[in-house]
Amino acid sequence: MTFCHGLKLEANDGKKYETDCANTEGMFRIIQSIPSPKAEPLKRWLAKVGYERVQEIENPELATKRTKLLYKLKEYPKDWIEKRMREIAIREELTDEWQKRGAENERDYEILTAEISQATFGIKPNEYKKIKGLKRENLRDHMDDFELILTMLGERTTTEIHRTKDSKGLPRLKDDARVGRQIAGTARKQIERRIGRPVVSNNNFLKNKIIKKLKN
Repeated sequence: MTFCHGLKLEANDGKKYETDCANTEGMFRIIQSIPSPKAEPLKRWLAKVGYERVQEIENPELATKRTKLLYKLKEYPKDWIEKRMREIAIREELTDEWQKRGAENERDYEILTAEISQATFGIKPNEYKKIKGLKRENLRDHMDDFELILTMLGERTTTEIHRTKDSKGLPRLKDDARVGRQIAGTARKQIERRIGRPVVSNNNFLKNKIIKKLKN
């Protein structure tokens, strides 16, 4: 009970009752503590996932291969997967720089990411997700080629600026992020003038997948 918390949830009668709730990690701990044989399949699955994570720590290349496989199973196009994998690598390189240079927590990362997104696309990540009709889904999993490429441009430029200026501390990192976003934002505006439409769209992978199936 140390990691279960009472939250008032609405029942079938329309009234709200205090209910014991746990997050994902807490639920896994509960499963591990259940002595019933019925819990064994879930326990074996947790053990398998834990073993795979240990393998990935020993050989990070396995994590990349598993990520590619997951996207493939979700029916993402091969060329999109390659761009997404490159974008993930660029993002990790940037967050490593942030960590080394004074970004202390997830909130700092969110602030810096919003700085880059604001001028690259003219909107913050939470606004971007609303346009695409996303809730908990990963925004970048629903970007098209232009969106991914501009994201990579803004983040890769910001990483290089950090290194060139040897910036340290959140205020200076934010200044660098603004410069990086301006470069990507300028590129976006030029692209939009040439193609005659906004780069940001309400398209997402799930919607495109449904449309594709209907056409077939």
